Amino acid sequence: MIDRIDRKILQVLQEDCTVPVAEIGRRVGLSTTPCWRRIQKLEEDGIILRRVAVLDPKQVNTKVTAFVSITTNTHSDDWLKRFAEVVAQMPEVVEFYRMAGQVDYLLRVVVPDIEAYDAFYKRLIAKIDIADVSTTFAMEQIKYTTALPLQYVPVEKPGPEKSSG
Repeated sequence: MIDRIDRKILQVLQEDCTVPVAEIGRRVGLSTTPCWRRIQKLEEDGIILRRVAVLDPKQVNTKVTAFVSITTNTHSDDWLKRFAEVVAQMPEVVEFYRMAGQVDYLLRVVVPDIEAYDAFYKRLIAKIDIADVSTTFAMEQIKYTTALPLQYVPVEKPGPEKSSG
């Protein structure tokens, strides 16, 4: 379980993972070494999965975002495994979800233009049997964040025996 200091560290890292450990420590009220140990523990515990750079889609020529709704008539483990393998090989797919409701799977796909999406679509349907594909294109991105809300994380209350450093 994490405490309030860990939560503050996670907030800083979600905003900018390049902030030096000494600065993170200053922001959360720790010296550098205890702060570094906490970050390492958060990584070891699998809370921090990885640290990445967030790129500008326009600068890397992926300015078109498509949301692809997929339904299938096949609901077997083998089909899902094969579908997941196909999708994993397609770098245009940046998010992939199994859904509840009328749509079975939802993909978020980023490409330079409609022609590139069409080429992606043709590769997808050539590799896996799909009952129906419906695509909607984003006109404008109004909000985008990689930061998860941290107010839902259960926070351990420090006891007399618990040290914050």
